[in-house]
Amino acid sequence: MSVMIKESPLSDKAMIEQAEKALADISKVRDAVGRVIFGQEAVVERTLVALLAGGHALLVGVPGLAKTKLVETLGIVLGLDSRRVQFTPDLMPSDILGSEVMEQDEFGKRSFRFISGPIFTQLLMADEINRASPRTQSALLQSMQEYHVTIAGVRHDLPSPFHVLATQNPLEQEGTYPLPEAQLDRFLMQVDILYPEIEAERRILLETTGVEEAKADNVLQPARLKEVQTLIRRMPVPESVVEAILKLVRSARPGQGVADTDRHVAWGPGPRASQALTLCARARALYDGRLAPSVDDIRALAEPVLQHRMALTFAARAEGTSVRDVVAKLAKGI
Repeated sequence: MSVMIKESPLSDKAMIEQAEKALADISKVRDAVGRVIFGQEAVVERTLVALLAGGHALLVGVPGLAKTKLVETLGIVLGLDSRRVQFTPDLMPSDILGSEVMEQDEFGKRSFRFISGPIFTQLLMADEINRASPRTQSALLQSMQEYHVTIAGVRHDLPSPFHVLATQNPLEQEGTYPLPEAQLDRFLMQVDILYPEIEAERRILLETTGVEEAKADNVLQPARLKEVQTLIRRMPVPESVVEAILKLVRSARPGQGVADTDRHVAWGPGPRASQALTLCARARALYDGRLAPSVDDIRALAEPVLQHRMALTFAARAEGTSVRDVVAKLAKGI
């Protein structure tokens, strides 16, 4: 018999009523995004799931696959204050966080005033994040985990909700800086964006090369998004799903008695991966119109949640094995 784990005293009736309202809102968001982003249903789903779960996402794909367009569209549809930072090799941490400047008043008294940077927004697009130096990349670490930044010893809280959607080009690696593992772990999911299907590409050709181009409409407000995020954290999780998450994440770590993992994986995901799977499974269930996640949600989310939290051994890379191959095999075993 499956035991349900609840994190809120909400009655079943109240939960169902709130879920139905949330489903209607999510449906409006999906429709509004679909009028601008053609095809790429899996990409839209995973990115929205990351936002509904209250986290950040790393969008990986070659140029021209509408990564920037997707982030801009989500900002408009969800009513979030959005800003974009183009990461370059000469970008400094203060260009993102802000800095203190010295001012002098009419009496000659000098004082420092903090001028906030573009990180003080609700949806930050970190475009081509791997083009900046590790020093600049690290400027996002505290904000992504603790939702505030510290400048000159003073804490500055970020707006709520706060999300980072970063983009990365997997092809051009010359002159780039791979993201450190600590920062990768703070992204709830890595969303790989592939080439569109032929019908979606045909629609892109017809609808984006004319005089008028489809524009996104705002259908949600930040306060309502926060309510949906809170509802997702209150959703019940079956014990079978909890066990599937633990089995999957632990089997992806070397030294746990899984021969394939010991042979192919240099280091595996930490507890933050289990947390990410739990939140994303809840969000995906609600996105699909269900009140509780299933093991199928865990299988569907295994790749985007785990792939950037693992590293292969040299021998595995020499054999042509990919992280996706390892994760796919582990997901089949749960």
